[in-house]
Amino acid sequence: MSIRTIGLVGAGTMGSGIAQVAAGAGFRAILIDVDEAALGQAVQRVGSGFDRLVAKGQLTRQARETAISLIATSTDLGTLASADLVIEAATEDERIKEKIARAVSKITRNDAIISTNTSSVSVTKLAASVSDPGRFIGLHFFNPVPVMKLVEVVRGLQTSDATHDGAVEIAKALGKTPITVKNMPGFVVNRLLLPMINEAFFTLAEGDASAEEIDSGMQLGCNHPMGPLALADLIGLDVLLSVMRVLHSELGDPKYRPSPNLREMVEAGYLGRKTGRGVYQYS
Repeated sequence: MSIRTIGLVGAGTMGSGIAQVAAGAGFRAILIDVDEAALGQAVQRVGSGFDRLVAKGQLTRQARETAISLIATSTDLGTLASADLVIEAATEDERIKEKIARAVSKITRNDAIISTNTSSVSVTKLAASVSDPGRFIGLHFFNPVPVMKLVEVVRGLQTSDATHDGAVEIAKALGKTPITVKNMPGFVVNRLLLPMINEAFFTLAEGDASAEEIDSGMQLGCNHPMGPLALADLIGLDVLLSVMRVLHSELGDPKYRPSPNLREMVEAGYLGRKTGRGVYQYS
């Protein structure tokens, strides 16, 4: 089928980022959230994102206005009835994602693809929530979405070949590079990356080095563009903790246990850039 309209459930950082990429690629984007204020903030983020591209000479002012006009917002899930593809980008909570998947499957056409942007929840399990599990798939974008080129295309046990092939093509049409991965905890990137970040929290708590020194060590010694603790603040410490708990629970290996230091910071509300404080403080 030809995908022209992309629905997005969740107007946070990921949802708004995907909306920006979709509209920039000429797709109509419908951004859904239960909170009107969140939708307003999402539109502002998208506008600011396009403004940066204009300032860099990568987008004309007219193209910016055209892209902005392709984005619609609503608090009504029923608006997704016209969507060819729906991407759930809600908080990393299995129950919430299951509820959204179930509701979206009742609203969309039978040939529409339903996907989740989860970084840790089982795609196979979420697929069981929809009326036709064959049309469900994982599309894991990375933050910040307009910058990061990768999309993990995650096949559940039930995902049909047609759904997979359509998901790969839409990822390419959005200017991304898709890789197909199995439905395993953490998929590929987070299975490798997040335990490394978690170990940085252990290293910090044990006093082996300061946060700045740990980050500089990985940047200068391993050529990482950003240190693991600064990256944790960008991802969100709550998201990091949630994924580590899934890895620990699903794989049953103690090497995946979340750092107590990470847990305590999340309990304190130090979630990273989005709250103004994580490992580092932000103005």
